[in-house]
Amino acid sequence: MKKNPNTVSFTLNGERKTFITEPNEKLLALLRREGYKGTKFGCGQGTCGACTVLMDGRAIYSCLLFAMQAEGRDVRTIESVGTHEKPSEFQQELIDGAAVQCGFCIPGMIMSAEALMKAEDVYPDDVVREYMDGNLCRCTGYEKIWGALRRVLDRREEGREQSSESRSDPKA
Repeated sequence: MKKNPNTVSFTLNGERKTFITEPNEKLLALLRREGYKGTKFGCGQGTCGACTVLMDGRAIYSCLLFAMQAEGRDVRTIESVGTHEKPSEFQQELIDGAAVQCGFCIPGMIMSAEALMKAEDVYPDDVVREYMDGNLCRCTGYEKIWGALRRVLDRREEGREQSSESRSDPKA
């Protein structure tokens, strides 16, 4: 049986899905049409980061990618990260640090941070800046967002150091 040329199938937030699409439809438009409204339309040019999602673990701008290019891939949106009742560690730090003002940029920032935390084991500032580059915020000046992310990353590094010390100490 021939696959409908106007469908695309990929794993979305851990669930295999098939969508009807047009060849020129962007992934962002498909996601929003299907109810994944946390992924925002900002610039449509891949310069603001509001549309950031993870594809196969890497942060990508969904406003630049055609939906058909997601065929067979693993796509994660902000809806896969924490909940209102149980936010992720970074989301909780953003809340606790009063780092969010309008919130429009935050889903993209969180997804970029997710990519960073999945790909890297240590988090020097230059690496963090590279992952977070391209996520623009007009409200906050970034300091509180950076501080929230830095606290999460520092705890992760500290936890890894303690784990490796206890593994190398035969008395532990």
